[in-house]
Amino acid sequence: MISDEDKERVRQSTDMAALVGETVVLRQRGSEFWGCCPFHNEKSASFHFNPATGFWKCFGCGKSGDVFAYVMEREHLDFPDAIRYLADRAGIELQESSSVQRGPKRGRLNECLSAAEERFSTMLMRGKGPGPESARRYLASRGFGGDVCRRWKLGYAPGRGDVVRTLSDKGFTRAEMLGCDIAVDRSGRLQDRFYERVMFPIHDEQGRCIGFGGRVMGDAKPKYLNTAETSIFHKSKHMFAFDRAKEHIAATGTAVVVEGYTDVIALHEAGFKNVVATLGTALSLDHVKTLSRFAKTIIFMFDGDAAGQKAADNAIQYLDKTEALLSCVVLPDDLDPADFVSERGPEALKAQLDGARPLMDFVFESRLGRADLGSHGRRVAMLDEMCALLSPLKTSVLLDEYATRLADALGVDVSEVKRRIKSAAPARQAREQDVPPEDDYVPIPDEMPLSSEEAQQVSVERELLALMTAHPESTRAFADRFAPIEWADARDQAIAWAILALPDGTGAADAVRAAEGVVPDAGRLIASGQGMESSSDEPEKAMEFLLDNVEYHSVRRKIRTIRARLNAQVTSEEATALFREATELQKRANQLGDSIASMVEVTKNG
Repeated sequence: MISDEDKERVRQSTDMAALVGETVVLRQRGSEFWGCCPFHNEKSASFHFNPATGFWKCFGCGKSGDVFAYVMEREHLDFPDAIRYLADRAGIELQESSSVQRGPKRGRLNECLSAAEERFSTMLMRGKGPGPESARRYLASRGFGGDVCRRWKLGYAPGRGDVVRTLSDKGFTRAEMLGCDIAVDRSGRLQDRFYERVMFPIHDEQGRCIGFGGRVMGDAKPKYLNTAETSIFHKSKHMFAFDRAKEHIAATGTAVVVEGYTDVIALHEAGFKNVVATLGTALSLDHVKTLSRFAKTIIFMFDGDAAGQKAADNAIQYLDKTEALLSCVVLPDDLDPADFVSERGPEALKAQLDGARPLMDFVFESRLGRADLGSHGRRVAMLDEMCALLSPLKTSVLLDEYATRLADALGVDVSEVKRRIKSAAPARQAREQDVPPEDDYVPIPDEMPLSSEEAQQVSVERELLALMTAHPESTRAFADRFAPIEWADARDQAIAWAILALPDGTGAADAVRAAEGVVPDAGRLIASGQGMESSSDEPEKAMEFLLDNVEYHSVRRKIRTIRARLNAQVTSEEATALFREATELQKRANQLGDSIASMVEVTKNG
């Protein structure tokens, strides 16, 4: 478990402007920073954050939160890993309690893997004997000479306990070697994980070694052996060469995804430096989201029609989950990208990339263009096949477009196509690892769907909390206004009273900490309502306006409750009392409505 003290250390050590500035061009307006949102495409800046409170919000897509929420959204991490990500970035060693410690420290695992990487590289470049010589010949046959091997830190794993002995001599423990899957336990003996293989080191986005892909040089199986899932290595999240490619992806706006390590290296060496590969697994949503942070277009490039069709089928499910354009290239003559660029040159490959087709165009053309649809039975079979492929989009806004297109192609009523898509089981689904929640962070969900009235009140409550947090010193003058409010969310009430209880001289950061002290999820709740806070030059007037709104909605909800009680069986005395109470509440609602309207009119008139 990560302690509150460590969490706060990481928060205080993170420069939010520098963090956001890695992918967003920021401009300062007063005490705030504004820029185009990194989470959706936009031309005018609607994303902002306040260094005083540490909260950010996008008024375009509605996403918001604190620095940890920002990293969770950008890096697709859960809460504990977001803290670890920022701790690594700031050079902070977290002291995680032993009750949930999953093994050796992450930093030690990275160091262990880096030492293994160095050993494998030394064996390839300087090793003697048939093993290293075979590895050098294999790499040379792929066009990878000594300079390429050094640049990419390629290596050779001899096995026979070589790397275990090397790492033991360097002080790494059995638990650390097992924890990063560089060694395995066989009948109580620690042995090398990789044996007589050419080694391709895999790095995370910061360039730290997190695992390996090992390729056998003969006919042994498996052809490729990858590091298993560890606490620092996840196949569904990481990509080969992403640390090298991300800047070029951002510069070109295009990411190219291929299948193999050698394809990536060959294309980078040929000048295509925006290329990555998945790690022996199907493309995942995490891969797509990570690439979409930097790319406006993602091109899948595979060798052979069968491989291209399979990849396209899998990628369909992500069409509506990214704003990047998903495209596809299938190289001719069953050539893989490395062979293609070697035989036909960079210009020919560039022409293939320039001719990439939108993913759905490829799917429709490859399946319908060559199908025999001469009989009703064949058309129905194709309809079912295509509906199964389109099934992941059954709730998407894209459904109308693709259903109409399929209906036109097969001569079927579009309503029937939609019905079949919605009822079809997906043809295939990529397996994505389901990582359970960790440590002490459990977001508190809303218990049930809100009515429109409650939803409006919650929205205003959050605006009020954001203003109170940013200006706690302006809150005390309105303390008497809070007592009559019937809050739509009990968490909002707890946060409000915690801020009201703060002493004079309290700043915004202390208000945030007080709120999180009573509601662990307070940061997310407050950050969702920064509209009034971010634009208000007169916090007292804004607070009065918001309090009027919150109380107005509260009063209307009380009146609805009374009406419901009157519909039940009550005595005449109770009915009279309820009518009297409802009348007084209605008077108060009218007063508040007039006050709100007056303030709106004053604002309009300047």
